[in-house]
Amino acid sequence: MSNRDSDGILDLNQLRTFLAVHRAGSVTAGARLVGLSQPTVTTQLQALEKRLGYRLFERLPRGVVSTAAAVELAARVAGPVDALDGIAGRAAPAEPVPQPPVRLAGPAELLAAQALPALAPLIARGVRLTVTAGLSDDLLTGLRAGHYDLIVSTVRPRGRALVAEPLVDEEFVLVAAPELAERIDTARLRAEGPAALTGLPLISYSADLPILRRYWRHVFGVRLTAEPSMVVADLRAITATVAAGAGISVLPRYLCAAELAAGTVVPLLEPDDPPINTGFLVRRPGTASRPHIDLVYDHLRAAGRTW
Repeated sequence: MSNRDSDGILDLNQLRTFLAVHRAGSVTAGARLVGLSQPTVTTQLQALEKRLGYRLFERLPRGVVSTAAAVELAARVAGPVDALDGIAGRAAPAEPVPQPPVRLAGPAELLAAQALPALAPLIARGVRLTVTAGLSDDLLTGLRAGHYDLIVSTVRPRGRALVAEPLVDEEFVLVAAPELAERIDTARLRAEGPAALTGLPLISYSADLPILRRYWRHVFGVRLTAEPSMVVADLRAITATVAAGAGISVLPRYLCAAELAAGTVVPLLEPDDPPINTGFLVRRPGTASRPHIDLVYDHLRAAGRTW
């Protein structure tokens, strides 16, 4: 099937309309961005899909989501289309068009403790946010599919479909409640390693002890083979559980900083080279003309330098 007009050139207006809907996540919002009626936008999208020979959007109860092919197309055409619009000096709509919400996603704890408080001042500037919490691998998949505009990821994305920038380094610390810490021979822990912790309950984010295993490997140089006494998929809940004396765990320092300062949890070790995990701010290419996405992106980057 041919994907060209009779003169061999794709319709620029259809591409412009496609980009507006892709960026807005909604046919209605995209129509406002390009100053067209919703039926006209729908007709243009259908015509473009027919020319290209593949589907661009999947309809959701609210809005649309770009297919993988649409994400790739947007990455290819956004720069040239935006450049042409800039040269042509396209007139702005007579009235300001409300920006659609910025779809932000990331780990629940990092969003709650750092990202969302940093973004609070933007709400007064008219920025709207739709926030989703989840695991980094799942969120990266969703970002590639167009479900999100920006994500904070504790996993560096592979390939060139996404653009990632280091945002923050998480330092991990081995902690316990003071009463439990008093039962641990810290001198033996420093000298002999995890043998001094044998028999103590382990509180973990998941059954395979990912953060604890990493700490054991990095600091002690051994493989952790114990079973967790409690599994709870929320590091904030783990912090509260450790403070209550249920057991020991490894937590990001930023997340338990208040408890460390208050003395409700204490570090069992302060190694010279603690485990570090880098968080990345990730976006798809082709979203440069969404000012609120850029604003959230730049605000998070600036805030990350203070975390």
